[in-house]
Amino acid sequence: MARLFFYIHQMEQLQYKPFAFRYIPGGFSPNDWADISPLFERLLLMPAGSDTQLLELLTLKSELETVLDYEEAIRYINVNRDTLNQELASSYEHWISDIQPKVEEQMHLVNERVISSPFSAVLEQMHPVLFRGLRNEHQLFREENTQIYSELALEEQEFANIISEQMVYVDGEELTLSQATDMLHSAPRAKREEVYKAILAKRLSLSDTLSELLTSLMRKRYHIALNAGFGNFRDYQHQNLGRFDFSVADIEEFHTAVQMLVCPIADDILYERKQRMNLDVLMPWDAEVDSMQQLEHSRLLTEEQLKASARQLFCAIDPEFAHMFNLMDVEGYLDLVSRKSKAPSGFSYPLYKVNRSFIFMNATGSLRDLEVLIHEGGHSFHAFLCASQPFHDYKWTPMEVAELASMAMELFAYEHLDLLLPTDEALRSNRRRMLEDIILSIPWIVAIDKFQHWLYTHPEHSAHERNLAWVEIYKEYSSKEICWDGVEEGFVFAWQKQLHLFEVPFYYIEYAIAQLGAIALWRKYRVNKEGTIAQFKNALQLGYSKTVPEIYATAGIEFNLSPAYLKGIIDFAKEELDKLK
Repeated sequence: MARLFFYIHQMEQLQYKPFAFRYIPGGFSPNDWADISPLFERLLLMPAGSDTQLLELLTLKSELETVLDYEEAIRYINVNRDTLNQELASSYEHWISDIQPKVEEQMHLVNERVISSPFSAVLEQMHPVLFRGLRNEHQLFREENTQIYSELALEEQEFANIISEQMVYVDGEELTLSQATDMLHSAPRAKREEVYKAILAKRLSLSDTLSELLTSLMRKRYHIALNAGFGNFRDYQHQNLGRFDFSVADIEEFHTAVQMLVCPIADDILYERKQRMNLDVLMPWDAEVDSMQQLEHSRLLTEEQLKASARQLFCAIDPEFAHMFNLMDVEGYLDLVSRKSKAPSGFSYPLYKVNRSFIFMNATGSLRDLEVLIHEGGHSFHAFLCASQPFHDYKWTPMEVAELASMAMELFAYEHLDLLLPTDEALRSNRRRMLEDIILSIPWIVAIDKFQHWLYTHPEHSAHERNLAWVEIYKEYSSKEICWDGVEEGFVFAWQKQLHLFEVPFYYIEYAIAQLGAIALWRKYRVNKEGTIAQFKNALQLGYSKTVPEIYATAGIEFNLSPAYLKGIIDFAKEELDKLK
């Protein structure tokens, strides 16, 4: 620990100061449209008779985006921290319903003014990625969609509201779904079965509600796509997400490659798990338990122990990361522990106005929580490192890059678990479990993504047809080693536990894509730690000022979805896993 605090002290000169505004007062904090509209009026009246004046206009636009994103972020974070607080909910709803649609309409006019300027060509040569994004955003904008997007944002929050209120009873104790799910990693088999069935019963009681919610969300998304001139929401969202560097056909080929190359390895992993546990059949409640019986499940981490462990790993990777994490902790930008009325899952939300990020998660005290915190830390450090980019659009990185930052951080930390684990057996067991989880996650990610492709290219389907489609897709990607006898509904409705389907459609395949890059970085890190971290940080500092392939190249790896590349990466991960038997 002495080494950790020495390095944090050495990093104190890194202040990571709040955003330096040139045009907008730093204390500007809008609550109503009347506070904001004068700034848009100024943007639309600013002279743009030269490339210098056009750059000034872009700078003010960027400052305004920084302020507005911060205001929305704070409201979103707060409503997720306490889903039952009506005052927080009303504040968020006011922003989304009354302010955001007007912001989108006015920002469209500003973008139109920028890209139609005869001086835009000069700036576009200097900032091609920025202008590519502006033109794409301008092309997709439809005034009639602003209100639909507002309604969607509020309705998407319903998934979190529903799940946050659900509790299950285990041995007379009321647990959140996150707390109960954590027991599946460690409890004796009979208790795991009991807990699994309790969770399943709770989820099944919500199945109609969640199915109706998705139907409602899909209708709105379908209308957005039609209004923008697309035949389906999948193709619209592909362009809306700015996937300039790969096509829908590339993703479909990736789906097939994962089924052919990764699913057999997943089957092998689960077969070996069944053999180690001396089981005749592997049930769903056996799929995530420690099969080597060496994980430290008996030692639950307190919140302070969780943070201290994360600091130690971050420092081992790079002292600057530990310093960033310490700032977030000291200044109150962490909300880590699961509780009732707290939204599910986890996220890191960048707050560029103050040059910080907020980490939100649902820790229950297990070592797996540490991996989540390391993951979200990777996102946060990414935001710190690209904060100096000149335009706000350059700080909002594409998800293929954002998830590279977080997943690579997990694998860098993997190399330093010996700092936390007391025995070689525990170290080997945890490392094996981490690599197994990585490989097993990829087929699930692809199943969810392929399911979304079906959902949005069959917009008129019924709820029954939706479940049938899921079953057929999930059969392709789930392991034949898991027996679902007696809990078949857990298979049929498994899709309903995936938050991304409800809240961020089509944001999921990036986890699989970025995982390949993360494994490639990990392979480099094991050979040359300092050089790999230097390249990694250089890549993150780029934000979105370069294309995705250029950012990956700066990190010293390929951006590649081909079956051959997938095979090479997965074979390496499997070889490392085999060394841990």
